[in-house]
Amino acid sequence: MLDDLDRRILRRMQFNPDQSIPDLADALGVTASRLTRRLERLREAGILRGIRAVIDWRALGFEVEVSLRVTLDKTQTRAFDDFIEAAREIAEVIEIQTFLGRVDVRLSVIARDMPHYQQIYRDEILALPHIADIEALMHVARIKAEESLPL
Repeated sequence: MLDDLDRRILRRMQFNPDQSIPDLADALGVTASRLTRRLERLREAGILRGIRAVIDWRALGFEVEVSLRVTLDKTQTRAFDDFIEAAREIAEVIEIQTFLGRVDVRLSVIARDMPHYQQIYRDEILALPHIADIEALMHVARIKAEESLPL
């Protein structure tokens, strides 16, 4: 389990993930070698999976985000596997989630504009296997997108 130092390390890394090891160690009051050992232990335990670049896709010209709620034809034994495998190949699909319930899968799709989205939808989304129903939800605003945990 996590001890107080582990929690402090994770809190600081969530707040400032690109802080250098020496600076983070100083802020935590530990040596850089001790911090490095703790980080390695957190990685080996699968708690700290890595540090990522967060790219603002809107700054790159993608102005449209649509959430597609997909119900699959579950009479097909490979419906989930085939659908997810094919959906992963669509570059504009930036997130795939699976659910239990009426909706089986949710796709987040980005596009430069509505004509681009329509092209993706017609040519790629509708070609995905085993779709029984699709509901599209147009993204209007992101109110909260916090990935920090309350540690």
